[in-house]
Amino acid sequence: MSQDHTQSPQPRLEVRNLTRRFGDREVVRDVSFSVAPGQVTCLLGPSGCGKSTTLRMIAGVDRQSSGEVYVDGEMICGPNFSLPPEKRRIGLMFQDFALFPHLSVADNVSFGLEGSKAEKRARVAELLEKVGLSWAMDDFPHMLSGGEQQRVALARALAPRPRIMLMDEPFSGLDNRLRDDIRDETLALLKDEGTAVVLVTHEPEEALRMGQEIALMRDGSIVQFGTPYNIYNAPVDREAMAFFSDINVISGTSQGALTDTPFGQFLTPGYEDGARVDIVIRPQHLHLDFDRAGKGPEPTASHGQAAAGVVVRARFMGKESLVEFRMEHDGSILKATVPNVFLPPEGTRQWLTLRRNRCFVFPAK
Repeated sequence: MSQDHTQSPQPRLEVRNLTRRFGDREVVRDVSFSVAPGQVTCLLGPSGCGKSTTLRMIAGVDRQSSGEVYVDGEMICGPNFSLPPEKRRIGLMFQDFALFPHLSVADNVSFGLEGSKAEKRARVAELLEKVGLSWAMDDFPHMLSGGEQQRVALARALAPRPRIMLMDEPFSGLDNRLRDDIRDETLALLKDEGTAVVLVTHEPEEALRMGQEIALMRDGSIVQFGTPYNIYNAPVDREAMAFFSDINVISGTSQGALTDTPFGQFLTPGYEDGARVDIVIRPQHLHLDFDRAGKGPEPTASHGQAAAGVVVRARFMGKESLVEFRMEHDGSILKATVPNVFLPPEGTRQWLTLRRNRCFVFPAK
């Protein structure tokens, strides 16, 4: 597991070697990471990879098979010890807002708060003002929109001043236009409160938007950990790269640490002669050029040599166009995205080159 992050001397949350077994099956395996106050760490991965189970063990609603969890340097669960969930000062937010329908917004937010009536009312008023819902204090949940209910759920989770907030797909029930606004407001409020956040999501876009660090999970383990920039631009393997975007794969055979392709030779050090390799590139890093009487552009150091393809389909996607090509050399399909309205007719012959510094070499699948 690659780690490219720096941690504060005293993390708010530290997870060490968490493992959860159900019979002979390990659903979480040796998971370790830490989160500083005011930081958001995303557990990202496909359904069933162990994200939510990890969250439940941190919360204390599921018992780990082995491993330890520390909050501000103090162990809250270990080999023979587990602090009850209500004593951990950890907040929880889920996709289901789980608001009490028979209680007002104010009573929902104050539920579980300790202190005098005046102290509770002051904390409720402070949080509802921060989430822009002061006007709804005496309303009931059914009178609010989905986005407003989500803000109430956030205020309720923050009311007891938890040191850590665990969020499991909290925005997936909201429509796309509303989701980004709620995410940004939530992040601002959590940072203002100094809360350490662990966010579970299966959406790469959400992790890139919200996380300061991302733990990419697969089959119960963290396969890569780092900042969004490094996770995206230095993927640990082909599957990690494909999780964040479409990919194009050019296959070849390594000989003398070089692999011949229609796009020129690629350096493939570390591979034995005869080893099959995949050269992988994202669609936005393909460059298109017009056919000039059967010829393409001259080779360059940055883009290598050009290979010809015929347009199979071109679609306008809003911010960009997606053009699919059938390559003449082997009939494979490559996809290119271009940041404008570019819709060449089906059957158009064009030349493709690759941003060579954006190509990654992995063992062939």
